[in-house]
Amino acid sequence: QVQLVESGGGLVQAGGSLRLSCAASGRTFRSYYAMGWFRQAPGKEREFVAGINWNGYSTYYADSVKGRFTISRDNARNTVYLQMNSLEPEDTAVYYCAADPNYERIRTLSVGFWGQGTQVTVSS
Repeated sequence: QVQLVESGGGLVQAGGSLRLSCAASGRTFRSYYAMGWFRQAPGKEREFVAGINWNGYSTYYADSVKGRFTISRDNARNTVYLQMNSLEPEDTAVYYCAADPNYERIRTLSVGFWGQGTQVTVSS
């Protein structure tokens, strides 16, 4: 149906930057799908990080990442990005890409499609 493959995770020092990518594919994926990023730290629940509507004109961020993270998309490549700057140890988590036909749902755990996740580790 829909496959989401994340890349770009890794180990970085506090204050550094990383850019995550998520490539979408599959018979039922459509470029008008909203896309987003979530993260899950050890022992914590999965939480919303950022979302973007189909044409990129509307974005939404969790308060904890506002001003540091930027979500964007390239519909020609069916890819969504998460530029993460000024990283903090508290940003350490597995980051998951998500997609859904409904932009409002992209901010919730009820999204239709999930990627496998990519590990981001920020050392102090």
